[in-house]
Formats: sequence, structure tokens, C-alpha cells
Amino acid sequence: MAQVSIRKVVKAYEGNVQAVKGIDLEIADEEFVVLVGPSGCGKSTTLRMVAGLEEITSGEIWIGGDVVNDVPPRDRDIAMVFQNYALYPHMSVFDNMAFGLKLRKFPKDEIKRRVDEAARILDIQALLERKPKALSGGQRQRVAMGRAIVRNPKVFLFDEPLSNLDAKLRVQMRTEIKKVHQTIPTTTVYVTHDQVEAMTLADRVVVMNHGVIEQVGPPQELYHNPATRFVAGFIGSPAMNFLPVRVLDDGGLKVELANGVKLAVPPQRVDRYGPYKGRQMTLGLRPEHLTEIRDTEKPNVVRIDCMVDVVEPMGMETLVHFFIDGEPVCARIDPVTHSAPNEVLPLAADLNNMHLIDNESGKVV
Repeated sequence: MAQVSIRKVVKAYEGNVQAVKGIDLEIADEEFVVLVGPSGCGKSTTLRMVAGLEEITSGEIWIGGDVVNDVPPRDRDIAMVFQNYALYPHMSVFDNMAFGLKLRKFPKDEIKRRVDEAARILDIQALLERKPKALSGGQRQRVAMGRAIVRNPKVFLFDEPLSNLDAKLRVQMRTEIKKVHQTIPTTTVYVTHDQVEAMTLADRVVVMNHGVIEQVGPPQELYHNPATRFVAGFIGSPAMNFLPVRVLDDGGLKVELANGVKLAVPPQRVDRYGPYKGRQMTLGLRPEHLTEIRDTEKPNVVRIDCMVDVVEPMGMETLVHFFIDGEPVCARIDPVTHSAPNEVLPLAADLNNMHLIDNESGKVV
């Protein structure tokens, strides 16, 4: 069993600067959990505390049912994959992958069996005799993963392993990492600032901000039901649109934009939003819920005419940027829809997928 439990963990530096502020997190055996957030949010510090590379100021970390606060990294039975690969340049791929096992006095036949099996899983059998300088960035990252796999650890730790790769290789390596986890379902904690990596890899995503956990859940839950404005804006690309509104009762519950346009709240959300009548709130709407008009008969869809500012053709879709009373807004439209800067484009806002955010707490109501 290799559950990881992080209980009220705090990491403070000199001057009482807290990088991690008393977080709690339970990671199940064989689960793939991704810590995501902007630079400085505490995600890498948390990972390094699990690995034993950073001391814990207070709290407890459990791995496999044991408290490991005072256990040195080499005795925690974890394997870590770093951003910079950390390969020995004078060693072959085989020797790089086997090095940790040799230090632990494993028999030669067992070392060869483990290295060959890891090489097969990662499709690098043909590279075992090469030196790192003869490998591409993606191949080096595979070798770094192979070195971790041969350890057969309780927990895999990944610290932004794809940051040094180009866009195409990042997509390829995301697939490789997911395939490896499906083949070897070891408990995995993965740190990244890239929310696309988090969404595509994780069983559960942990969104961190300023040293605290904003929300934990499956990727789709965080995307469709964010708990806070920060999560709503961080998860999703392009980000969710935010517009200031006032909630009012005008022949039914409505939200009024700053330009005076009133949008009726869908009936299924009236009870939830009713207590906020008279309040200044923030309306959240994702770009895919603001698109060209297709079906004007669909309930809770309203027309909004926008003056196009910038058009971004993406191939399978087109992103249109414009402003509503000074606030930037992005819409996703079909690439066959004609749109050009400084032209008026009628759009349909699907309020069935709206979010209303409390300005004081930042929470989605």
C-alpha cells in the first residue's frame, strides 16, 4: 500500500515567509494526482517535502502508512523525475538506468531484467548503448523516467518534467507518461504550471494558490464546477470570461451587465442565485458558451452583438476577442463563420452554463 497523506503541513522560511500554509491532502494508492498552479504557489515545495528534499516546518507526511518527517530521502522508497533529466553524461543509457540498482547491490541479472523491461515500456531498447549527448530531449526524459521505473518505488514524483521540451514533444511525452501509469499503476504526484498537462494526466487535480489548496477534484469537475474565481480562471484555455454584473428582480431574476444589458437567469439557477438580489457580483462564462448563433429557440440563450477586436484562427475553431464595457471577452466560433476586426458579430450566450461569483469571498455560488 502506498497512500500519501499530507496533514496540516506548513513550510516557512526566514522572516516567517510561508510557502505552504497548513495544507491537507490524501492521495490514494495507485492514484495519479497533479499539483498545479502559478509560480510561487507552493506546489514544488510540497513535492520536495514529500521527497524529503525540503524540511517540514510543521505537520506530518505519511507514505504507505508511516510518518516520514525524519526519514532521509533514500529511505522513503520514492523515485523522482526532474525537469533537467539529471543524467550522467559519461554513462550509457543502460548504466544511467541501472545506477541506482547497482548502488543497492542488486544482482546483475535482476538489474538487466528491470532495465530491459523499463526500456520496453518506454520504447528505448535501441538506445541502451548510447550516451545522453546522442539523445534528443524527449529521449533523455524517457531515460530519466526509466531510471525511476526500475526502482519499482512506492511513489513516483515528477517535478515539471516536460518544461524543457518543445510543444510537440510535450504532447508526445504526456501520452507516454499516461501510458506508463496505465501499465505500472504506481502512486504518482506530478507538479506542473501547465493546466493542460494537469487536465490530461490527472485522476485528480490539486489547484494551489499562495500556499493553500483552492480546490481538489477530477479534471472535469474542476472545469465545469470551479469552487473559486481563481480556479475558474486558471483551469481552461482560453480562460473563463469574467464580467461585472448586478443581480436584480426585473420581472424575474436577472443579471445586469455594466452596459445595461439584462440577462435572464435560467430557471434551474433561480433558487441558488435568488439570495444575492441587489448585490454586485461577477458573471463567469467560458468561451465555448459564447459562440455564433445557431439555434435561437434554445432556452436560456441570449443574443449579444459584439464589435470584433481580434480574430485568431486556430484551424478547428476560431477565437474572437472583443470588449463589453471595457472588459475583455473571448468567444469560440466555427471557423467557417465570417468575422473580421471592427465588424459587428452577433453571438449567443448560453446562460445554462453561467457561473456567478461572490466578489468578496471569490467563491462561485
